[in-house]
Amino acid sequence: MTDDFDRVRDHYRATGLTERLKTALAVFGPEEQQLKPEQLATLDQFHTRGLAATAELAKLAGIAADMSVLDVGSGVGGPARFLAATHSCEVTGIDLSEPFVEAAQYLTARTGQGGAVSFKAGSALALPLDDGGFDVVLLQHVAMNIADRPLLYREIRRVLKPGGKFATFDVVLNGGDPHYPVPWAKTPAESFLLSAAATCEAIEAAGFRTLAQRDDTAEAKTWFAALRASGPPPSLNLGVVMGPGFADFAANLGRNLMEGRLGILTAVFEAVPTKS
Repeated sequence: MTDDFDRVRDHYRATGLTERLKTALAVFGPEEQQLKPEQLATLDQFHTRGLAATAELAKLAGIAADMSVLDVGSGVGGPARFLAATHSCEVTGIDLSEPFVEAAQYLTARTGQGGAVSFKAGSALALPLDDGGFDVVLLQHVAMNIADRPLLYREIRRVLKPGGKFATFDVVLNGGDPHYPVPWAKTPAESFLLSAAATCEAIEAAGFRTLAQRDDTAEAKTWFAALRASGPPPSLNLGVVMGPGFADFAANLGRNLMEGRLGILTAVFEAVPTKS
């Protein structure tokens, strides 16, 4: 397990990330100028379909004002900031990558949301959080990096209130071996894909019941096709976070989706009360 963690952490090491972000954000003016969360959407939504997918998942999960929300694998904090701004909820982000957490804290200070959004470094398999503290847990494009799915989903169940919602938006295995590198893995050694059916089975076994499940692969294909047709990416893009090779990683993800090797699962589950 330690070797798996080390490989994943190395993949997301992102040396000098906060300084790169400071340089990239100079297009918006001086450092002290407060930014809006949506201004960062092209570089802080680290998943297929970007901001639209986060908004849809939040609606499906029923996120509302005053809820306590946990974003597992929060990256540089884009979904957390968006949810706090649009739903008036309190959001905590957890990420394995210390540079991502530092960058998330910096960007959150730039948007003036420190009172509603916070971030911690930690493993999704040992969440540094008390039992039963959250109304909703979100997991977006994270599980592909985690070999021990049963433990992942048990940890998510542990930190949810009884009846709380778990909403996932993840890449799943459809058929055939994927082309690498992809955004979450340079080689198969960092990638732990499951089929949609196996994913949902593992989640239910951890103490959940399915509320909604859908295949969003077609929407993802349309999104990738539109990206290709739109020409060069904006200056503020995920390459700022993941480095210049990210464009090739993303292109391979699109290729895998188009060839039917990978799919996109969106699903929401309810935490079943444990028997005393």
